Amino acid sequence: MKKIIFAAAVLFMACSCSQKLYNVTKSYDDKHFDKLQQVMDNPTTPKDVSYSFTEASDIGLVGKMFYDTPNPYHRIDTVKYKGMNKGENFQARSSAGLAVIFSTNSSSISVKTEWGQKYVANNTMPLAYSGYDLYIKNKKGEWQWAASAGVKPGKEEDNIVLIKDMAAGEKQCILYMPNYSEVRSCKIGVTVGSYIKKLDGQFRNKIVFHGSSYTQGISISRSGMSYPMQFMRHTGMQVLAFGMSGNCKMQTYFADVLVDVDADAYVFDAFSNPDYLMIKERLQPFIDRMIEAHPGKPLIFQQTIYREARNFSLTYDAREQAKMDMASNIFSQLLKDPKYADVYFIQTNACAKGSHEYSVDGVHPDDHGYYLWSKSIEKPILSILAKYGIQ
Repeated sequence: MKKIIFAAAVLFMACSCSQKLYNVTKSYDDKHFDKLQQVMDNPTTPKDVSYSFTEASDIGLVGKMFYDTPNPYHRIDTVKYKGMNKGENFQARSSAGLAVIFSTNSSSISVKTEWGQKYVANNTMPLAYSGYDLYIKNKKGEWQWAASAGVKPGKEEDNIVLIKDMAAGEKQCILYMPNYSEVRSCKIGVTVGSYIKKLDGQFRNKIVFHGSSYTQGISISRSGMSYPMQFMRHTGMQVLAFGMSGNCKMQTYFADVLVDVDADAYVFDAFSNPDYLMIKERLQPFIDRMIEAHPGKPLIFQQTIYREARNFSLTYDAREQAKMDMASNIFSQLLKDPKYADVYFIQTNACAKGSHEYSVDGVHPDDHGYYLWSKSIEKPILSILAKYGIQ
């Protein structure tokens, strides 16, 4: 009898849970829909809206290592810094990791672009490499996605409306620049009569992130989703992003750039592009040069992530494991030396435990994979920075 009663109770609970799970309903009266219709019938941005435009660089860009580049949307002055090949030169001229932070009372925000060299890829969304990504601070004080838009073929210099029909009042905004194409001019549009002004004090300190296509953001869906940009939003630390897709191999000419960057800390994704022999040859000289240029500053090296292309390819797996093991082997010896007291080696993870579902092409994570990467390094990096009074 007790077994029958217990079984009936379990069945009742299962049915109750199923109803709650699958029959989630709520009734609405006509007044509710009348109110929604009133909003739809009264857009805050008129159809014949006109925009006034302000050059983004005149408002002020964040994320730049150098503010004296002839083109403000270039990350590096490629005339000053020599040695880069054609592809690296193009990447240095892209606006990856740059953003403009502003406040406005406009009901709509748009953008007009004059393009330089355009980038095309089959493993990254056009929204990321030739588009803009807008975040607005919500009532909780968090940066929340608001809009993204890219150019249409043949209409590259059109005025692109990112968002319209926003509520009255001031909005605090961060607009991420395209992460692979070259920008010559970026004009932000607000409705005529509205203001747009620089918004200071949103991010603190300066943390350099130098690395591979992971750091630049290959395979993200939009330009604000690379792991350094997510780290920046999550922590409030200003990131100076120096990703060089496929080309971060601890070259001396990239070291020349990093020597000249004045920052509070330096984070490296240095083991994703070079093979294990190159890591063996270049790592310690690279670290020594960074220590000489930035004594007493934290130098944080990330282990490269696990690539899903390893899963069934024996040669690929061996190649990747050799890279990871060589980096680990060098640090196991190096960090015993007091000379390297400000050097750190941290682990990364771009996939949930037991899952292999967050890769786009076997090499690069998707947006959620980059989110997991950002979260995997957040506590270790913040803990290291705190030791230096970097809060």
